[in-house]
Amino acid sequence: MTIVAEDDAIQIEKLELGPFGTNAYIVTCREMRDSALIDAPAEANIIIDKLKNTTPKYILLTHNHMDHIGALAQLRAELKVPLAAHGSDTGNLTSPPEILLSDGDTVWLGRLKFTVLHTPGHTPDSLCFRTGRYLISGDTIFPGGPGKTSSPDDFKQIIKSVTGKIFVLPDDTQIYPGHGDSTVLKREKDEFAVFAARPHDPHLCGDVLWLST
Repeated sequence: MTIVAEDDAIQIEKLELGPFGTNAYIVTCREMRDSALIDAPAEANIIIDKLKNTTPKYILLTHNHMDHIGALAQLRAELKVPLAAHGSDTGNLTSPPEILLSDGDTVWLGRLKFTVLHTPGHTPDSLCFRTGRYLISGDTIFPGGPGKTSSPDDFKQIIKSVTGKIFVLPDDTQIYPGHGDSTVLKREKDEFAVFAARPHDPHLCGDVLWLST
């Protein structure tokens, strides 16, 4: 459990949980003490303990892969706060979300404004959540490359999502992914430029790294 961002307005805490080392993030409005949980990988009791001294308002879901929702049913039952997810990304959920999100939607957490980015590719309905210069990216982008894709069409789609929705953000945007460490947008743009300048197999997909693929 690590505080990865903190200023006068916001605190973002990362919790690496479960057998796949999946990141959950607790975002807190420091003025109002309202909090949101982004993804629910595992170990619900740890998450609930970390939410103490805040007022949980939402669970936000980047996508519904099992390593991101392992604790979701328990957390929904115990926290009794609405789940917000893409309207079509509900296949693994035991019950539908209370809030259906789409690209460009806004979610307010105290004084903090989240903008919803629809970034298909890793899954058809993956979401990223942006507040200020912070982006919670789920499995859409990681340090050094995009999220894993299962077909060439999915890879083309995730590249479109990354370049059209994420690379247009300010260069100093801090990116907090669904696994591993954070990164800075300018670094990813610079590495992608190297990738884009080289020819690639038209059937490329899977785990791709900007500098070594």
